[in-house]
Amino acid sequence: MQGSVKRKRSAGIKVVVMGLVSISLYVLLLAEQDAINDYFGRGGLFAFLPILTAFIFSLVHGSFTGNFWSFFGMHPKQKQEGH
Repeated sequence: MQGSVKRKRSAGIKVVVMGLVSISLYVLLLAEQDAINDYFGRGGLFAFLPILTAFIFSLVHGSFTGNFWSFFGMHPKQKQEGH
């Protein structure tokens, strides 16, 4: 029982932290969109910036979502041995 409470508390902390990081990324993206568009449009190696940005947003959002569902007790179904 105590392990379950620790897991839920840990997942809750992670939800809050990753939620704040996610919100911060969106605020930064929207607040600095002119500068970001300028860099993204330069070409050359700067062409990788949109890909990198999408990857970062995906990682942060995926981590937030995974911890969100764990906090509410939703876990993947475990395979049973012998079946």
